[in-house]
Amino acid sequence: MTRVATAGNYQSALLNLMTAQSRAELAQERMGSEKIATDMAGYGRGAEQLTSLTSTQARLEGFIGAGESAAARLSAQDLAMGRIYEAGTGAREAIANGLAAGSITNLMTELGLHYQNVQGGLNAEHQGSYLFSGGRGDVAPATAKTMADLAAAPSTASTFANDSLKQKSRIDENTMVETGFLADEIGSPLTEVFRNMQAYQNGTPVIIDGVTYTPTGVGTLTGQPGAGVTAFLNAQMTQLDKANQGVTNQNAKNGLVQNHVESALEAHESQKIALDKMMLKKTGYDPAQAVTDLQMAQVAIQASAQVINSLRSTSLLDLLR
Repeated sequence: MTRVATAGNYQSALLNLMTAQSRAELAQERMGSEKIATDMAGYGRGAEQLTSLTSTQARLEGFIGAGESAAARLSAQDLAMGRIYEAGTGAREAIANGLAAGSITNLMTELGLHYQNVQGGLNAEHQGSYLFSGGRGDVAPATAKTMADLAAAPSTASTFANDSLKQKSRIDENTMVETGFLADEIGSPLTEVFRNMQAYQNGTPVIIDGVTYTPTGVGTLTGQPGAGVTAFLNAQMTQLDKANQGVTNQNAKNGLVQNHVESALEAHESQKIALDKMMLKKTGYDPAQAVTDLQMAQVAIQASAQVINSLRSTSLLDLLR
């Protein structure tokens, strides 16, 4: 037989009130977060699976971040290499036009401007670091600022300050791609041509493919070109063709890596969408259901409160009289 007592009635009513308040608070949290719970403890047995999904999600976001960073770098490198190639082809056109016109009076001035563009491309920066410096991102790789500086250097190699460490990026669990290029690999052939042009202009003999071209003196590259100057310039155009092809090959390699990274990013984005849907299915809570739960909890709170209020004016002594 259940004992009936005022204290027992109060206790039962208070427990009902506290339970209703807890349900209301939980419903409000679900309305705000649109999730079943705000921590793993609230998911019970499903917490272990959710922890695994969360870990996978974090790794995936890390790969997406690395891929986006690599893609931005590759895009910047594409622009820089395009600038170098344009300068190389511009130099060849300047020589060809001078020979066709029979006058190379302004040739060295034009070549000086084209070299500035080559150096600008080789010293291109991305996010505060030099693109083609290897592991020395704070050091400009192309050190010769003018063609005169090139000619004064002991060798073409001495005008490059980059090291041999190429940038690499991990774009997924099993794939590490080489996304970096080095200034000397891209620009050495072109720089050699500009250096030889300035040396010849300074009156220094130049050797190209085993053939020595000797100028008649300082300032030979001006006015109407003679047979010796014409032969030298034709040899230089051949070297420019090879150098420009080399830049094109490097740019094509950059493009292949860029396509690979973009494909990996697309795959990661698709996987992330699928994973987000799975997480939402397991953790999400219908807002409409949360509103219904809240309304029901509020009704229960009101009912419990009314019961408690009634108990305040009720005594079992009244029933025993």
